[in-house]
Amino acid sequence: MPLDVELAEIRDFLAGHEPFASLPPDVLSSIPARLSVVYRRRGTLVQDAGTVPEELLVVRSGAVELRDPDGELVERGSAGLCLGGSALAAGTPQPVAAHAIEDTLLLACPAVVFHQLRAEHDGFSAFFEQRGGQLREAVASQRARHMTDADRAVLQTHVRDLVRRPPVAVRADEPIVEAARLMSIERISSLLVTDDDRLVGILTDRDLRTRVLAAGIDPSAPVAAVMTKDPVTVGPDALAIEALLELVRRNIHHLPVLDAGRPIGMITDTDLIRLQQASPVFLVGDIAKARDVTVVAALAARLPGVVAGLVRQGTSARDAGRVVTTVGDAIEARLLELAEAELGAPPVPYAWVTLGSRARFEQALAPDQDHALVLHDDYRPDAHAAYFRELAEHVTSGLEAVGYPRCRGEKMATNPQWRQPLAAWRADVARWVDNPAPQAVLEASVFFDLRHLYGDPALSAALAATQRAAAQRGAVFLAHLAAHAASAQPPLGFFRGLVVDRAGEHRDTLDLKRGGINIIVEIARLHGLAAGSEETSTVARLEDAVAAGRLSAALGADLRDAWEFLAHVRLRNQVDQVRHGQPPSNRIAPASLSHFEKRHLKDAFGVIRTAQEALAHRYPVRGLM
Repeated sequence: MPLDVELAEIRDFLAGHEPFASLPPDVLSSIPARLSVVYRRRGTLVQDAGTVPEELLVVRSGAVELRDPDGELVERGSAGLCLGGSALAAGTPQPVAAHAIEDTLLLACPAVVFHQLRAEHDGFSAFFEQRGGQLREAVASQRARHMTDADRAVLQTHVRDLVRRPPVAVRADEPIVEAARLMSIERISSLLVTDDDRLVGILTDRDLRTRVLAAGIDPSAPVAAVMTKDPVTVGPDALAIEALLELVRRNIHHLPVLDAGRPIGMITDTDLIRLQQASPVFLVGDIAKARDVTVVAALAARLPGVVAGLVRQGTSARDAGRVVTTVGDAIEARLLELAEAELGAPPVPYAWVTLGSRARFEQALAPDQDHALVLHDDYRPDAHAAYFRELAEHVTSGLEAVGYPRCRGEKMATNPQWRQPLAAWRADVARWVDNPAPQAVLEASVFFDLRHLYGDPALSAALAATQRAAAQRGAVFLAHLAAHAASAQPPLGFFRGLVVDRAGEHRDTLDLKRGGINIIVEIARLHGLAAGSEETSTVARLEDAVAAGRLSAALGADLRDAWEFLAHVRLRNQVDQVRHGQPPSNRIAPASLSHFEKRHLKDAFGVIRTAQEALAHRYPVRGLM
């Protein structure tokens, strides 16, 4: 029947549900008179699959469920759920059928009204794009809401933004005197040394002083005789803070920038000093010079302020994680240097590897410790065990003093099982993959996120290569990983409501990490390992999985956007917790969120459920866990 009564009530109802909530008040008031009311009895068809909708339906009361052509449940929803909008917007057939599972009233919005609203209001239009697109819009909106112009560039500066001129280079066979003349003409303190556009070294003014003048080298000798060969380099997409960490770790002042293997310029410590003093760039620099654990702890206390700045400046969760991780790397590396200074040189080479979120460059506030020691195979327990036991305890207790709690699962180098020679680690990897018991899957879930932090990088690289090769041959192991990822439950209820704890200290909250972020991490790890990816970050693994055909492009994009949205909400919530004197956590109270945020939180959890269901089609997950 035509809608000619209770217009104000209908307007108020629409104002409480997206996408109508985003419309201006005058537009919202004009809509109810243009709608109709549709009634469907329980068990009857509301919208059929395979037909192009002629109207948008909005559930006013009651409940409906959506099923795909195979009869699989896609979604259940109640008041406020929109039906047919995406298909109507695209002019394509509806992919799912909607049935009333209760006696249901719906508001019918004619196509002409629907298209007019889409044409005139971007927020309304964006709502009916693909779900991943909605999440991207949500992230952008949330970041923009907290963004200011102050210090915007400091935390978002990438290396490519610091390259101020094209590369200035010489050939390796050029005379030293010609290189010095070029540096004088160009007024620069360093030169790239190339061979057919391939970087082979750098020559700095320090090299000219110490390796030429002080050493009495003939200036007509070739540059190759005095250059620094195979210098440390950085990619254009690295953050400035990551570049600084390389400089201070290695006590160098110049970093060539390579893009796809070709030099595009050079950055120096002076370029980084141009960034403002309050930035994390200087926090990393100060940590690298800290004289003891007490000073490191005092400096680490500045990290929550850095994170607040990240949120205020609209930094993406991915870049924010890289900044927080890089500060954590600097802390851990300095503690290792202090430990070696006290204990002396190690008796055999070792690699200190970081695990979990740190390895993925995805740390937020209040993470616990996850690390391991990979010892050279020359290690002898009788002669060397005491040194590495002390080293592990020095660093672990130092991290605890700084504010990183010990891992409750003992996945730390202080645990002898996580402090082994390379051969023993390789045997463990083979055992985990070839006999994937549930405990092995849990151990692998941490250890297969591994990144070199300190010591001999060859040991870390060898172990990572072993992991990749083992995972690709381990079909049963991958199936166990899939079963574990599929078994976790996002906090999304039967009627697509958010599920919170009903009692205890976490009452009325949900865990963003356990119920959302970690599941995406597990799905990305699974597909990345199956694809043979060398990446550790979640987003990079998803991209590699899509490129290898392990994951559809659409689902890969949805998972990436869901991860970014959830990680952003967690980061902003942690900043709010610290500001109110509370310890940062992964828990959030949905009641504190806006309707906009809650809706997109549900979208993100819905993406996760879709990805979990897709695992069953690729991996034999039933009955494994």
